[in-house]
Amino acid sequence: MVATGLDILLDNIDRFRNRAVGMIVNQTSVTPDLRYSWDVLRKKGLNIRKIFSPEHGLFATEQDQIAVGHQPIPDIELVSLYGNSSDTLIPDSAALDDLDLILFDIQDVGSRYYTYVNTLALFMEAAVGRDLEIMVLDRPNPLGGSTVEGPMLDMEYRSFVGIFPVPVRHGMTPGELALLYRDWKKLDIRLTVLSMQGWNRSMLFPETGLPWVLPSPNMPTVETAAVYPGMCLFEGLNVSEGRGSTTPFQIFGAPFINPYHLLEACKATEFKGLYLRPTWFKPTFHKFRGETIGGLWLHIADHGQFRPFAAAVALTVALRHLYPGDLQFPGGVYEFNDTIPAFDLLAGNGAIRQAIVDGQEASSIIASWQQDETAFLTSKEQYHLYR
Repeated sequence: MVATGLDILLDNIDRFRNRAVGMIVNQTSVTPDLRYSWDVLRKKGLNIRKIFSPEHGLFATEQDQIAVGHQPIPDIELVSLYGNSSDTLIPDSAALDDLDLILFDIQDVGSRYYTYVNTLALFMEAAVGRDLEIMVLDRPNPLGGSTVEGPMLDMEYRSFVGIFPVPVRHGMTPGELALLYRDWKKLDIRLTVLSMQGWNRSMLFPETGLPWVLPSPNMPTVETAAVYPGMCLFEGLNVSEGRGSTTPFQIFGAPFINPYHLLEACKATEFKGLYLRPTWFKPTFHKFRGETIGGLWLHIADHGQFRPFAAAVALTVALRHLYPGDLQFPGGVYEFNDTIPAFDLLAGNGAIRQAIVDGQEASSIIASWQQDETAFLTSKEQYHLYR
């Protein structure tokens, strides 16, 4: 079994007994026998003064883009880092005054969109100029550390779903991302990573022997995480990404979709490592609540070949070709941004949407970011903590 950074900390607990500790955690911050890190550390005598919770709250009680207010935890001060405005994403200066060590211990899912490591990045910026150590208790990238996918983030599209200068699927752990971000932003901070033991870059999450605790309300399984780097793009379409179902991101649909017609249209593109199955479903909340809608179900046949971001772009191309008068890229407020369409914020640029609208073939759009992938595979090696 892989030993996480939390496991390593627990084996060296005496070094930290005199520290004033804050923690950035949620319900994934567990030992292998599923005890919460803050409970275990307090019982072992650590002075845990404050907990900072990310989007969705400490126990993932809130849906996406919902401000987190009161949270049910006794006997410890809890500060939400996800409120009604972008200002709440950064800890108030006074909240850090009585701390000298921040522990980050959250399970990431390996995608640039996912906001927990973005919370870490913003917290690192808030720590500049303070006598405050930030320690990342590293955990596995559930998608492994060998494959990257998608375009690099265009900084004109930087947002809370795009903070790191990485491709959509980055193949890095939280600790490695923290090291990259410190250097990229030239942050003068005290940063430590407690590395895992027993993890290697070829491992997918089931191989780690660790328990899967859903990181957020719509990330119930490891299989969800595997499709998420692509299917999260559908948050930027007038198409359900499966929220309100029991298999979010593994299915998608809309009232205007005929599943069999769409499946036929998809035959023009090779979906490596993936089977598509026509289906209908009825979301219980979110887009098209209470409506029976048609769509497709994504079944991964080969994780090594499957490329979720390329698949999602190809599916969007097929939808645009088949339903040019129905498919839309809505605007509005998305993760505190009201000037850029959500699809572009997620893609990290405006070029992919424009290429789809212009009728380009999926293969040419997918080829447009392969140079980014090749370059990042080389540049990220300097931050690798694992073989």
